[in-house]
Amino acid sequence: MTVSSTPAPANRPPIADPAAPLSLCAREPHVPAERLVAEMVPPPRFDSVRFSTYIPDPNQPSQTEAVHVLESFAAGLGGAHAGGKGTVRRGFLGFGRAKAPKAPTGPRGVYLDGGYGVGKTHLLASLWHATPAEPALKAFGTFVELTNLVGALGFQQTVRTLSGHRLLCIDEFELDDPGDTVLVSTLLGKLVEAGVALAATSNTLPGKLGEGRFAAADFLREIQGLSAHFRALRIDGEDYRHRGLPEAPAPFSDEQVTKAAHATEGASLDDFPRLLDHLARVHPSRYGALTDGLKAVCLTGVRPVPDQSTALRLVVLADRLYDREVPVLASGLPFDRLFSEEMLKGGYRKKYFRAISRLTALARDAKRLVAPGEAP
Repeated sequence: MTVSSTPAPANRPPIADPAAPLSLCAREPHVPAERLVAEMVPPPRFDSVRFSTYIPDPNQPSQTEAVHVLESFAAGLGGAHAGGKGTVRRGFLGFGRAKAPKAPTGPRGVYLDGGYGVGKTHLLASLWHATPAEPALKAFGTFVELTNLVGALGFQQTVRTLSGHRLLCIDEFELDDPGDTVLVSTLLGKLVEAGVALAATSNTLPGKLGEGRFAAADFLREIQGLSAHFRALRIDGEDYRHRGLPEAPAPFSDEQVTKAAHATEGASLDDFPRLLDHLARVHPSRYGALTDGLKAVCLTGVRPVPDQSTALRLVVLADRLYDREVPVLASGLPFDRLFSEEMLKGGYRKKYFRAISRLTALARDAKRLVAPGEAP
């Protein structure tokens, strides 16, 4: 007996394969301003870090000194708002008030300067956790996230929202154009006047941030005034992600990456060049939401990024993936060949080296996604 089947109507949507991997290119998240504020806390990778879990390199005494200075700084912020106005604001828009204790004495800002991978973000997040104030009175975000917040709320509302905070932590303090220089310098000046303590990390000293960028004179003029708010702490050392660890793992084949993506629940699978094109259509403030719920990112056809704008967007995505501890499995070129020699010698070189360092760490994490015996 012959059994015939009737084809589905042409206008009926195909049935989704429940085992099919996700796609970053299919996501176009929209993030409300309220979420931007609520998420100004240390990222998941740094939820449990504390000063006690930071392991200083015994050959780098500056690391131990930084821990001691930051512990004292956090203790000095206990229960006090330096504005001396008797009240502090609470909540997203600053509604609700509470008595503020007497203002503390001592420096109102610390600046952690050092190369990529010496544990600056670990220390900054530890400071956030150690400061004895409720989470609503402490904010933690990257420089990019801070500028995105201003874009979402407007300058004056951002000042009102953050001016009642005890502490503002800014990770990876970067000044990429004169507009952001003026914006952040003015914002932090207002917050310092309101009594907010500041802490920041970067790969260069405050007075050196403008070197190698578009308008060094403009950068330096703005930053010199801003740097007066900080006590700079130099943290020497090598990238901890490379201490005693092998070099970046060799990429896998397209077939291995695709197979792992289908076998891993919550994994995404994208062609690398297509993903780079998609990032140009999604604002970097949404890259965190772009990675929501992902357990792994699988990429085929990794190749060098074509231009600096694309490279800087990839840096932001790498930061968000690293913050969320999302492993990255890839085929094509190894991650240390993403950026051209010209890029690695230019004004954004520290950003690119940081991205290489973080993607390399995530690539190591992703090796477990490939079945034993299938290593490249």
